[in-house]
Amino acid sequence: MNRVLDVPRELAEPAERGTLTVGHTVVRKVAQHAADQVPGTARDGKRGAKAKVGGLDNDVDLALDLALNYPAAVRAVVGDVRAKVVEEVELLTGYHVRTLAVTVSALLPDVPPRVR
Repeated sequence: MNRVLDVPRELAEPAERGTLTVGHTVVRKVAQHAADQVPGTARDGKRGAKAKVGGLDNDVDLALDLALNYPAAVRAVVGDVRAKVVEEVELLTGYHVRTLAVTVSALLPDVPPRVR
């Protein structure tokens, strides 16, 4: 069964189309996912990066808490995380990242310890 959609041939003027609002919850999830994709970051148990979002209008302030693989070049990995998070948040949400604070809360070994 094929339904034909009733779509107008011309779009309405931009001011008449309505608005799109991206909530801070979406921004938080985008930031967390982007941070987890950077090589050198680690998952602390089942949890990856944790983000908090604030800000007004089109500017957001982000705070990330994440774990890194040990041994890691902390400064280099955090720099990569900053770049990736800013790029993804601005691309996908349209918000401008005003500030980004990163806290490295753990350094986790790549292999589990032999003794438990």
